[in-house]
Amino acid sequence: MVQVASPHDLAIPAVAFNYSFGSMYPIYARGLAYLVFHQGDAAAAEFQKIIDHRGIVVSDPIGAAARVQLARAYAIQGDSSRARAAYEDFLALWNDADANIAIFKQAKTEYAKLQ
Repeated sequence: MVQVASPHDLAIPAVAFNYSFGSMYPIYARGLAYLVFHQGDAAAAEFQKIIDHRGIVVSDPIGAAARVQLARAYAIQGDSSRARAAYEDFLALWNDADANIAIFKQAKTEYAKLQ
């Protein structure tokens, strides 16, 4: 059932033309659903789509958040080396972020547990 929107995955909603957000949300939501059901392979594939199409996502926060979710998907799969690499990508991207942002704090904690 989560694949119903997949033919439109790369569609760009009208609001994205003016405000650079709203693209690829169905992919992100589908990836989150796969994470909830511990389907790491499927989740990783969805989040990788977002990362691979950063020109569509532009400055939308899901572009960065997809990297954390990809790391979580790899962790569910038991692939700690790929999970570490994905966390490192996110942490490098958000290196100068406010240290109190929840997703940043969570990612740092999760990354530390993989060490």
